[in-house]
Amino acid sequence: MIGLGTYAFLWEHSDRAPQPLSLVGAFERTRELGVDLFQICDYAPLELMDDVELDDAAAAARDLGLTIEVGTKGVAPERLTRFLELAAVFDARLVRSMIYAPDSRPTLAQAEAWLRGILPAYEAAGVSLALETYEQVSTADLTRLIATIGSPALGVCLDPANVVARLELPRETVELAAPYVTNIHVKDFAFARQPGWVGFTFTGTRMGEGLHDYPHLLETVRPREREVNERKVNEREVNEIVEHWLPWQGDAETTVRTEREWTRATLEYLRST
Repeated sequence: MIGLGTYAFLWEHSDRAPQPLSLVGAFERTRELGVDLFQICDYAPLELMDDVELDDAAAAARDLGLTIEVGTKGVAPERLTRFLELAAVFDARLVRSMIYAPDSRPTLAQAEAWLRGILPAYEAAGVSLALETYEQVSTADLTRLIATIGSPALGVCLDPANVVARLELPRETVELAAPYVTNIHVKDFAFARQPGWVGFTFTGTRMGEGLHDYPHLLETVRPREREVNERKVNEREVNEIVEHWLPWQGDAETTVRTEREWTRATLEYLRST
C-alpha cells in the first residue's frame, strides 16, 4: 500500500502554521487524497493523549477506512511495550522505530538483548517491528543485528536519505537492506551549494527531481510483492510511506502550500510506477 505519514504534514502539524492540523485532520486529508494508509510516526501529541482521546482517534481512522501504522524511537523494553499497546488501539500491524532514542543509546549487544526480550510479544500479536536505516547506526550493523536475531517480526524501515550523513551511498543501502525491508519511507533528496560556494545543504526535493533512484529501489526491494525475499520476513505487502524533508519556505502559507504540492506530486509519482 501507498500511505502518508505525519512527516508529510510536518509544517502543517507544527505551531508555525496559523491553524495547526490535528491528527484526525491528517486522517481526513489522507482520505481526501484517495489514500488508505497513514503512519503516525514520531508524533509527540500521540503520547500525551489519554485513553478516551486515543479511542476517539482510532475510531475516526476506522470510520474513514484507514489502515494505521505507528512509529517511535528507541528499543528500550518499556518503549516498545507501550507502542505495542498503541498498535492494539489502532489495529496497527507495524511499529516503526530506531535503535537509538533521545534518552537511550544502547550498544548493539544491549539492543539485541532488549529486542530478543520483546519480540515474542510482537510475534504473538502479529505486529512487525521495523527499525529504520539512519546515520547513527551503520546499515551493515543494523542488518547484521536483524539477521542475528532472526525473528519474523523484525525488519527494516528503509530510508536511503538518512544514511548519507554517515557517507553511505543510498543505492548500496537499498541493496544491503533489501532482504529485510518491511516498510519504506519515500522522499526525494538532493545537495545544493550554499551561498558563496562554501559547502552544501542536503535537503528534500519534489519527488522525481532529486538524486533518489526510486526505480532501482522498486526493482531491488520489490515492495509491491507479498513475498519480498527468500526469508519471507513479512508476507504482507511492504508499505511505502510518503514523507518530506521540506525546508521552511519563508512563511507559513507558502510552506504549507508547497508541502501539499509535494505530497500530491509524490502520490502521482508512486501511482505511475
